[in-house]
Amino acid sequence: MAITWVIEQMQCVPQQDGETDVVITAAWRCNGEQVDGENTYTGTVYGSCGFTYTGGDFTPYDQLTQDQVLGWCWNSGVDKDATQLAVEQQIQQQIAPTVQTLPLPWAA
Repeated sequence: MAITWVIEQMQCVPQQDGETDVVITAAWRCNGEQVDGENTYTGTVYGSCGFTYTGGDFTPYDQLTQDQVLGWCWNSGVDKDATQLAVEQQIQQQIAPTVQTLPLPWAA
């Protein structure tokens, strides 16, 4: 199973504490894919994480890397292992469903 993390969007304040384009929110997505013969199963979890710049080390916006921002997310409370497990469970549910959605008994 392949698991990938991506930062999809970041929100910034134009100026803060003498710095420009300070990231305050990052929207992230964790994707999973498993190929089984001709079948491809996928799962995804999406979320966002907020940050507060308190001075000190600062990386200019145009020098940020996705890995750096993902690290901020994981250090700010996004549970990497639990998120990846949720994606894996979505995929396993597609492969071997334990829950069914049945038609409503009163629907024709």
